[in-house]
Amino acid sequence: MLRFKLRFTILVSAVPLVAGAILAGVQAFERPRPCIAVGATTLEIGSAPWHADLHVSFTDDPSLATVRVGVTDSAANADFAVIDDIDDAEENTCKANATQFVALSAQPSASAPVIYISHGGAADYRIFVRSRHFSLREAAALIVGAHGERPRLAAAL
Repeated sequence: MLRFKLRFTILVSAVPLVAGAILAGVQAFERPRPCIAVGATTLEIGSAPWHADLHVSFTDDPSLATVRVGVTDSAANADFAVIDDIDDAEENTCKANATQFVALSAQPSASAPVIYISHGGAADYRIFVRSRHFSLREAAALIVGAHGERPRLAAAL
């Protein structure tokens, strides 16, 4: 019985160490977060919402949007194009003097842009995304973070 208790105690003591090592390994191999350089500033999708300088949310209802981002089929027609056909992203691609973080929020806020992604019709910004690293939402959040929301859309709806 004593031998069983000793083995159980060792097992229970080792579990937190193994879990910590696994979590550290997962964080060490985390993919780079999407970012863009705008002048001397870098805009990056934040990993922690409480650390973000700007929060954006998304809606499926165009009447609730404060910014409309259109998806285009041509990079030539886009205000912001993301195309990555390289195997490895360059390290330090978005290193600049200052970094501002953009968080994708689940709930809309009265003070934050609410983005509607459209595949046709009127849009404040147009994006073209062919990427393994950027999603449509991340690209839309970065273009809105770089240029801000345009108040005329909310007034026009």
